[in-house]
Amino acid sequence: MPAETHVENGPLDRSQVLALIRDLLADILEIEPSSIGEGDSFADDLDADSLALIELVEGLEEELGERSVGFRVEDEDLEELRTVRDAVDYVYAKLGGP
Repeated sequence: MPAETHVENGPLDRSQVLALIRDLLADILEIEPSSIGEGDSFADDLDADSLALIELVEGLEEELGERSVGFRVEDEDLEELRTVRDAVDYVYAKLGGP
């Protein structure tokens, strides 16, 4: 899915954040987005190493930087993100979700 489809005006809802993270992870890990569950652990379920997580963060910052000026995932926060759900919750909160 081309990145442009994620860039529209207005805030992302939680399901859009999940879809974005799934798409980015699928590209990085070369797997189907539909095989990525929200409860999946990056390390245990998806075999995502630290390099894959850094690529995910870079992708999120690039994708969301246009929408939310200065969107960044802080390095110290990265170690707290262990599952897909952790990443979705973190990004959604940073974008101003409840």
